[in-house]
Amino acid sequence: MTGPMRTVSFKLSEQLDDALSDLARRRKSSRSALVREALEALATGQRRSVTAVIAKLVGSLEGPADLSTSPRHMTGYGK
Repeated sequence: MTGPMRTVSFKLSEQLDDALSDLARRRKSSRSALVREALEALATGQRRSVTAVIAKLVGSLEGPADLSTSPRHMTGYGK
């Protein structure tokens, strides 16, 4: 963002306000920064893929990379 920020006031339900505060704590961010991020994503039509959301988890588990390569996991598929 460039230039000075404007102050905007809006109302939230208690549940949404609590969720915003909790998310800000978990992400170590300000409530304002989270609202700006969400509004910017909505306004610009940005959507994150599931893979992007869980990027830190990709590759964190052991096992076959693709279960379809194991005949045991394919038994009965398509029947």
